[in-house]
Amino acid sequence: MNGQDYYIPAAAMAISLVFKLPALRANWRDPLLRSVCVLLILAGAVFTFAAPPTIAAVNRWTGIPNLSAPLVYCLITAFSASCLILIFNWRGGPPEETRRTSQRWIAGYSVVIVAIIVLFVLGDVPEERLRDFDTHYANTPYIRVMIALYLLAHNVAAMTMVAMCWRWSLQVRGWLRTGLVTIVSGYAFSLTYDATKFAAVIARWTGNNLDDLSTYAAPPLASAGALVSAVGFVIPLVCQRASDHWATWARYRRLGALWHEVQSTAPSGTPSVRMSWWSPAEIRVIQRESDIHDGFLRLGPCFDRRQREDVYERAITDGADEATARAIADAAMVAAAVRASAADPDGPGDGDADAEDRVLIVADGPRDLVRISHALRHSPLVAAARRHSPVPGV
Repeated sequence: MNGQDYYIPAAAMAISLVFKLPALRANWRDPLLRSVCVLLILAGAVFTFAAPPTIAAVNRWTGIPNLSAPLVYCLITAFSASCLILIFNWRGGPPEETRRTSQRWIAGYSVVIVAIIVLFVLGDVPEERLRDFDTHYANTPYIRVMIALYLLAHNVAAMTMVAMCWRWSLQVRGWLRTGLVTIVSGYAFSLTYDATKFAAVIARWTGNNLDDLSTYAAPPLASAGALVSAVGFVIPLVCQRASDHWATWARYRRLGALWHEVQSTAPSGTPSVRMSWWSPAEIRVIQRESDIHDGFLRLGPCFDRRQREDVYERAITDGADEATARAIADAAMVAAAVRASAADPDGPGDGDADAEDRVLIVADGPRDLVRISHALRHSPLVAAARRHSPVPGV
């Protein structure tokens, strides 16, 4: 792998981090959000500092041959810990328990990082190796322990992540499950990376040579594992937000028939709230629902409970379920009220014989506005009620 193969994933991590920074500034106390940002920073750093051009530059700038090796090992170890901490915060649970577990993982991997640094200082690695440090110094005192230690720490994290994410994926559905399965797939690459590295190092310990596994096979596996795992962490966050956004817009559109129905009764000159094109979908839905409820209040004197009950019974007889029959009955009452209101803008008088049967649609509790809107557009019973509703004074 050349420098581009490392720098492109690093740039992808940096771009993801940039998109996360506004949310972090607004909710910097959120441990899950902090964990995501730390993971993105460390993942980007691992790719950046593991690139051969960066390895050579760091060694040259510091004047210490192979200083990049412990630096990359420390970054990989910290990245492994950040993945574990993120998954614990993501899974949730009692905050104190999550905090204690995170602190234990941080403490354990901090000890590994310190040990890597100490072992490098004690070892002797005078010849710079940009691509095959692990196998070239596999039999060097202290360095061999350093190499085994970072691989073991990475392997423990990978196996723990696979076990946790797989068990969790069996308990959930939707985008979260997709993300967890993707993370497991990514860590399968990471476990294969560990296997190839261990195989090459152990081969050196036993007097054999499998250096190509470490030099040429392992780096692409590490890159693929990190990228796939990062995608797995992002999928539930991004796709769930997109699904929620789509559902909100769908609700806005489905309320259209009911909104247009009741808005037709608004007095001329009534000021309307204008939404800018960039207004969030959630705000648009709230405003549309508010307009509908205002329309119900205007139409209240024209609502006829007896008509609603008749339509409800007919809908049940036609095989509709309880919720659908209720929505059809409400829609029929609204449609009839709109026609009656248009024919008699002043509404029924106080002495009207049917006044005691005319009720607000909200009197019996909340209604499913989307179902009512759908019934207004599609129900034959509502169309019949609209055609044959009684007109005051006729």
